[in-house]
Amino acid sequence: MSREFAVPPVVFPSGGNPTVATGGNIQQRRVPTAPFQPSRPSNSGIPFMSFEIGSAATNTSGPIGGGTGPIGGAANFDDEEPLLDELGIHPDQIWKKTKSILNPFRVNPTFHKDSDLSGPIFLYLSFCLFQLLAGKIQFGVILGWIVVSSIFLYVVFNMLAGRHGNLDLHTCTSVIGYCLLPVVILSAVSLFVPQNGAIRLGISGVFVIWSTRACTNLMVAVADGGEEHRGLIAYACFLIYTLFSLLVIF
Repeated sequence: MSREFAVPPVVFPSGGNPTVATGGNIQQRRVPTAPFQPSRPSNSGIPFMSFEIGSAATNTSGPIGGGTGPIGGAANFDDEEPLLDELGIHPDQIWKKTKSILNPFRVNPTFHKDSDLSGPIFLYLSFCLFQLLAGKIQFGVILGWIVVSSIFLYVVFNMLAGRHGNLDLHTCTSVIGYCLLPVVILSAVSLFVPQNGAIRLGISGVFVIWSTRACTNLMVAVADGGEEHRGLIAYACFLIYTLFSLLVIF
């Protein structure tokens, strides 16, 4: 037989603490209190520890929230250099150096005293682009020939100049890269010239002599000890740009 147990009902009123009615006796159930929290000082030295908007807004003399410091203050971009200058790219100098090569009879070596590689890289990419339009993918070949040509001319010049030679590899690479401009023009012109013809060979010879003359004059001007060996330097430059022209002809 089952035995019934009398369980008093539990009533939860809408307001106040829940009570339990057991035959007239009312027992109150305590609501759990929050854990212990330390008192917060109202005059804390750190603004974000005070939890007071007014004190954090007014106390700006510290190093964390200071308005005059380099961290809390507004960034001033007026004194920053342009991005191209920070990267070492000067378009005005590149244009002046390129324009000096465009004159085949007189090259101004004044602009080439300060060497850079931004202009040669641009000419290298232009050369590769024109070769790509001609159906020739030669990015690695052209880059490899530029590196080998720079080292070759650097070694030849310093061996000829001896102790008086002051040509560094960076300047040599810059001069060879800028004097590649006639070959770049040749690669653009060759897109409209029939292949395997005497006209194509004649035009290539003119542009090779143009590059050789410009490179020889700049090498002698920007470095010391090369005036008396102009013929040998011109021969080395002629070999370099002849190799580049062969990529265009064939």
